Amino acid sequence: MTSASRYTYLGPEGTFTEAALRTLPEAATRELVPMVSVPAALDAVRGGEAAAALVPIENSVEGGVTATLDELATGKPLMIYREVLLPIAFALLVRPGTALTDIKTVTGHPVAQPQVRNWLAAQLPHAVWESSASNADGARLVREGRYDAAFAGEFAAATYGLQPLVTDIHDARNAETRFVLAGRPARPAARTGADRTSLVVWLGDDHPGALLELLQEFAVRGVNLMRIESRPTGEGMGRYCFSVDCEGHIADRRVGEALMGLKRTCPKVRFLGSYPRAGDGPDGRTGDGVGPLLRPGTTDADFVAAADWLARCQDGRA
Repeated sequence: MTSASRYTYLGPEGTFTEAALRTLPEAATRELVPMVSVPAALDAVRGGEAAAALVPIENSVEGGVTATLDELATGKPLMIYREVLLPIAFALLVRPGTALTDIKTVTGHPVAQPQVRNWLAAQLPHAVWESSASNADGARLVREGRYDAAFAGEFAAATYGLQPLVTDIHDARNAETRFVLAGRPARPAARTGADRTSLVVWLGDDHPGALLELLQEFAVRGVNLMRIESRPTGEGMGRYCFSVDCEGHIADRRVGEALMGLKRTCPKVRFLGSYPRAGDGPDGRTGDGVGPLLRPGTTDADFVAAADWLARCQDGRA
């Protein structure tokens, strides 16, 4: 297959990322290539070796996946076109014949640890945790004898010749991880009415009210923020950029004008895409596919009417 039909993902085989990728209808016609890390998966897209990469970006327990947030904020620009929500529950995978009392070392992805911390403290209080590149990679390391057990998806057991000693492990019920499909920049996905827009914003200088000024660009236009996280820029202590998700599409007048306001006042804004919100609806959109509840004065029609009024004032027709 050519690079145009190749998707990369955080591997190896048997990760939750692979499971999420396989929920996309187009995955059945693509070559799915596991990569050793989030940067490697995204760099394959930047280098033209793949059309897109699916990577984890946010967990309902642990929050943002920093490797993904930082990779999307730096390097050659990429754009998000789809998102996938996947319910997460772990299994404790072991080599055949291993009992719970035999387990002295466990492994898993760093994001997994906060999701099983209480279970681990109650059931394996003396086991030593060491992080692995992914949950599936942890399973591989157990197969090789480097650890006694790994927290991974139950579906990974057969791939690595392991047995699920305990299943359905989670400290928080209904835990989910959000994954995004990123490709090279192009026209954003079509507006659906139930969309999310992602971007990264840098502040010009650190002064009282700087973050408030950023937030007001959204607030005064009635744009709901779904997530905002600060990330260090690497340029020194106290230097941060902000990873932002807002409700709506760049084609919505309220969202477009908010982004223009940020571009006017901030030294750098990186647009990461507008795309359909994932959810439990049959069409993959949020719930029943219903869009945001807009406050009076924030619809596209309201923005058009205000622009027409201004034009009439300028022409002496008001």
